[in-house]
Amino acid sequence: MDIFAQQILNGLVLGSVYALVALGYTMVYGILGLINFAHGEVVMIGAMTALAVVSTLLSVFPEMHPFLTILLAGLAAILVCMSLAFFIERLAYRPLRNAPRLAPLITAIGISILLQNIAMIIWGRKYKTVPQLFPTETFELFGASITSVQIFIILISAVLMSGLLVIVHFTKLGRAMRATSESQRVAGLMGINVNKIISVTFMIGAGLAAVAGILIAGNYSVVHYSMGFMLGLKAFTAAVLGGIGNLGGAVLGGLLLGLIESIGAGYIGDLTGGFLGSHYQDVFAFVVLIVVLVFRPTGLMGERVSERA
Repeated sequence: MDIFAQQILNGLVLGSVYALVALGYTMVYGILGLINFAHGEVVMIGAMTALAVVSTLLSVFPEMHPFLTILLAGLAAILVCMSLAFFIERLAYRPLRNAPRLAPLITAIGISILLQNIAMIIWGRKYKTVPQLFPTETFELFGASITSVQIFIILISAVLMSGLLVIVHFTKLGRAMRATSESQRVAGLMGINVNKIISVTFMIGAGLAAVAGILIAGNYSVVHYSMGFMLGLKAFTAAVLGGIGNLGGAVLGGLLLGLIESIGAGYIGDLTGGFLGSHYQDVFAFVVLIVVLVFRPTGLMGERVSERA
């Protein structure tokens, strides 16, 4: 039971990050019917930018309070990622908005490869270690261990996901986003600036992605130019699992996928003598994707929107 409780906690931490990234996928798909496969690389850019700012501040202002250092690095990462998402949507996706669905999909893959190579040129091929600004404390909960960083990840993710749901369902911007999702033409006739709403949607998703990148860097203490590729695929799997296009489904799918991965890698790994351990944890995510696509293509909370795919 101690092993099971530990994997549950690990799964909640991992699932919280998946959910943040999956929200970016599901927001863009809900409005454009587009799978933005470059979203994982936006997470990577956020992590790399935050690390660069932290390293610069530590060298120039070594006496700066760690909280202020993290805050400035986070704001810089969010600003960079939101600006990047704005230009990606404006230059790469908007001209293809009325093109066949395959064209934007190929473009998204191309943008993903481009961002990886740009990051490799700027930051190099080697893994980069993230400095530990705060002492890490470990707490016991139901026989399992959880660190202060992991608690912070869960709390920040919960606050951001709740805030996004409030914005979408209870604000004027959210109403405009939902109207655009229903019909861009009708939303435009009602006076909604559709291009602006789509750009804002991309930017909000990128802001969440930047925070996710910072949380991953803080949890694993290492970043790499290719870190966003597999994370992006898993977050896409989480969005499909919950029902792509549904915000609540993205959150549910992310948490479930994190739990499935952690239990599969830890608990089931111990039962099989390590044969299905952490080295095979990626298998569980894609088995889930295959099962969902075969038996419930709309996901757990999704609606029938197959005609928009």
